[in-house]
Amino acid sequence: MKPNAPFVSPADESLSGSPHSVLLGSEFVSFDEATQTATMRFNVKKEVTTWRGGVQGGLVAGYLDDVMGYAFVAATGGEMAPLNLELSMTLIRLIPEGPLIGKGRVVKAGRRVVFLEGELLAEDGTVMARATSTALPTPRPSPTETGMG
Repeated sequence: MKPNAPFVSPADESLSGSPHSVLLGSEFVSFDEATQTATMRFNVKKEVTTWRGGVQGGLVAGYLDDVMGYAFVAATGGEMAPLNLELSMTLIRLIPEGPLIGKGRVVKAGRRVVFLEGELLAEDGTVMARATSTALPTPRPSPTETGMG
């Protein structure tokens, strides 16, 4: 899917309009158009960990959803965003507080459905979690439409 307009990093709060990015410590790093892959960095905060010292499972899904979603946003030049129908994840290792890298990829994007996949990695490249998502392609709301701008 070719971008229709220049893509600006969702890490820019005025453009992302998404408060969850603050909670997750999200930072958009890059988008590789050839592979349809977004790279993000996350700063995992102690407040999202359990007594075991790892990120709570539902919040792991949030990190994966974020990076997969931004892959589709970037692939459409910031014009579209995915609305999940299904998200499936595998927790491979306990994700501790600290830095985390996310890789999200658009596997296939059509007019009615989008297939995405994502991984969370430690800084040394160790895979911590994986996910796939089936989503509906929807117009990305503007900050004024969401009441955030």
